[in-house]
Amino acid sequence: MPDHRPLQPVASTPGTPAPARTVTHLTPAERVARGKAARNDTPRGSHGRWAPPDNRPDPVALLEEQAASRVPELVPVRYGRMMTSPFAFFRGAALIMASDLAAAPRSGLRAQICGDAHLSNFGLFASPERHLLFDINDFDETLPGPWEWDVKRLAASFEVAGRERGFAPTARRDVIVAAVAEYRERMKQLATARNLDVWYARIEVEALFAELAVTATKKQQARARATVDKARTRDSLQAFSKLTHVVDGERRIVSDAPLLVPIEDLLPAGRVRDEVEDELRGLIRSYRRTLETDRRELLEGFRYVHAARKVVGVGSVGTRAWILLLLGRDEQDPLFLQAKEAQESVLERFVGTSRYANHGQRVVAGQRLMQAASDIFLGWQRVTGLDGQTRDFYLRQLRDWKGSADIDAMPAHTMALYAKMCGATLARAHARSGDRIAIASYLGSGDVFDRAIADFAVAYADQNERDHQALLDAVASGRLEARTGL
Repeated sequence: MPDHRPLQPVASTPGTPAPARTVTHLTPAERVARGKAARNDTPRGSHGRWAPPDNRPDPVALLEEQAASRVPELVPVRYGRMMTSPFAFFRGAALIMASDLAAAPRSGLRAQICGDAHLSNFGLFASPERHLLFDINDFDETLPGPWEWDVKRLAASFEVAGRERGFAPTARRDVIVAAVAEYRERMKQLATARNLDVWYARIEVEALFAELAVTATKKQQARARATVDKARTRDSLQAFSKLTHVVDGERRIVSDAPLLVPIEDLLPAGRVRDEVEDELRGLIRSYRRTLETDRRELLEGFRYVHAARKVVGVGSVGTRAWILLLLGRDEQDPLFLQAKEAQESVLERFVGTSRYANHGQRVVAGQRLMQAASDIFLGWQRVTGLDGQTRDFYLRQLRDWKGSADIDAMPAHTMALYAKMCGATLARAHARSGDRIAIASYLGSGDVFDRAIADFAVAYADQNERDHQALLDAVASGRLEARTGL
């Protein structure tokens, strides 16, 4: 049987504590000197160069390598989604870019990084206090690593997307420079801030509207407000009305194979639904131990109702992802949780293995470290499938006021504003764990780094187009099978 079968909790503890670290406290002057020394070792302008080395791995082979651990019947869906455009390919090519960045110059300064900081992995979500925030929203690849890798992936994503939108080269460069300059300026500000002020810093949507009122047109402001209003409707109630229906008096998740498949449609021979759903209830009880005490109490007020396998994203397609429907006081009180498989980060082979034995815990720890505020139901679990394979998962709400910018409708000047938001957000996220004083010192007050990253983005977008074509050729030759239109 395929290995996407229902899962059951491992009897051991859900996570392994990270080993203790020894922390060296340098003075601000020593940290400034550290940044300047890094600048001497790796000049800022060196980041602008990119050319594929002679021994560069075959990008299609790297995708095939990832496919080996994924649900076999969903791998063609992943390829089909990546084929649609160079930007769609870029979204699924985090491993390919990590491999390329490993051969590029490094500053030697590290932070907790996203590992997949492209422009579509930023967006809106609700804080526990019900404020709408703008932040990074995908941490599947998070790991300590070179902070500039996130900056380069973000910049390259704007170049790739700008080409897709038909922007002129000068307009694309303006967008990228806006993102990187904002990152540099925000890091400079954060370098002078107190530790607690850095930790509490966040980008609230209402503050963004105040900035937009100064720089954006009335039409841009109205479009932004509409995005925010839509985000506030994207919650468990909205998912409940869209993704469920009543069958024989019971609320059930709808079927839309292969993208959404109820759990009973995936049961192997000899298994009954009640038995499998008892295992899912056990999974929820075990995952609950990874939450804060008050959140455990809240979760206990919900009962499990149904589950389904759901295909998500582009790069994540083929990894195991489940949605779990729970109900509280009645049917008007739903909670949708998403349980998403956490595999080894694409960064690990290049920057070292994770401190955490459980990759779900790795994702959760990285998300809590980088985000200004995280989902109250964010937790992790290790489970064993009926095929005997042990896998790690992280869990969170499926939707909680989630929203994203409509990149396809953005003119260049609006994308530049969005790029600044992403740059500011990334700087804040890196400053929470990295040596913000040393990074700011490395970046300096001039635009040398900004221009270098803009040069890199152009060269790497060219490489991405070649890699996208390699995928198209692999499908055309029969090397890979793809399913399009899903």
